[in-house]
Amino acid sequence: MSKIRNDRKDEIMEALQKVCLVFTIIGAIVWGLIGFFDFNLVEWIFGDSIISRIVYIIVGICGLINIGILFNHIDTK
Repeated sequence: MSKIRNDRKDEIMEALQKVCLVFTIIGAIVWGLIGFFDFNLVEWIFGDSIISRIVYIIVGICGLINIGILFNHIDTK
């Protein structure tokens, strides 16, 4: 039973990391647009609202979660 729980936990963590990686990539694209074209896609879509702020918070949290991916690969070597 413990093996099944650990496998399920690993699957959930892997899915979470993939979702966070997608958000981090989206954040990188937004920053690229700001840097290259001075165009903020998030504010263009959502305006200067609380939703824009929530998007930035989610991307920031996802970036922090993705730090775990870096250290996970170091641990396996």
